Amino acid sequence: MAHLEFCEKHNMVAFLNKTDGSEDFHDIIDFLSGSHIFYALTASPLLYKSLIDQFWHTAVLSSTEEGAQSITAIVDDREIIISEVSLRRHLKLQDSKGISSLPNEEIFEQLTNMGYAITSDSLTFFKGHLLLKWKLFIHTILHCLSSKKTAWDQFSSNIATAIICLATNRRFNFSKFIFEGMIKNLNSNHKFLIYPRFIQIILNKYQGSLLQHTRTYPIPTLTNKLFNNMRRPTK
Repeated sequence: MAHLEFCEKHNMVAFLNKTDGSEDFHDIIDFLSGSHIFYALTASPLLYKSLIDQFWHTAVLSSTEEGAQSITAIVDDREIIISEVSLRRHLKLQDSKGISSLPNEEIFEQLTNMGYAITSDSLTFFKGHLLLKWKLFIHTILHCLSSKKTAWDQFSSNIATAIICLATNRRFNFSKFIFEGMIKNLNSNHKFLIYPRFIQIILNKYQGSLLQHTRTYPIPTLTNKLFNNMRRPTK
């Protein structure tokens, strides 16, 4: 059985407190605090290592006759089923009619409106090229909601679509985005214990007694240092 690891900078808990040094970011903090993704950004369940490990070591992709996909795993001899619909319900996302993609032309146009200097037609973008408040916005989405575990200075067209939808008062389908990230992890050559916060939230709905589980994993949390880090010049 392959050894799977947590990624300490993935699926973090957002820091949305107004503290000393955060004055430049208050509008983004207020926006995220009032958004439909607030629960998914900040939910911090007690996370049990063995449960997350069991889930990802037994997880397989399955489909119904109608073609709907789900991920099925066995945890403590109990079948666990996770789908886009269950993620939407348990993470309180309310995004069933959300947007999943935007035309490239609109992505370039909207990022330009945010202050990003578009110099090529590449769909890989760099958060350091944006104004401070948008830099914080993307940083939070990348670390808390995306499936990434490396290259934190870069973001894809999917992330660009997500932040554009949020910034223009449109609903992005984060449930689909998260579920598709989980599916990709199943057959990845670099499989890891992806989305542990979200898996634990769902497992808590299934599990009875957790007394036999004692090994916990400290969920990483963005801190007040975030604001100073955002102000550092980017190469």
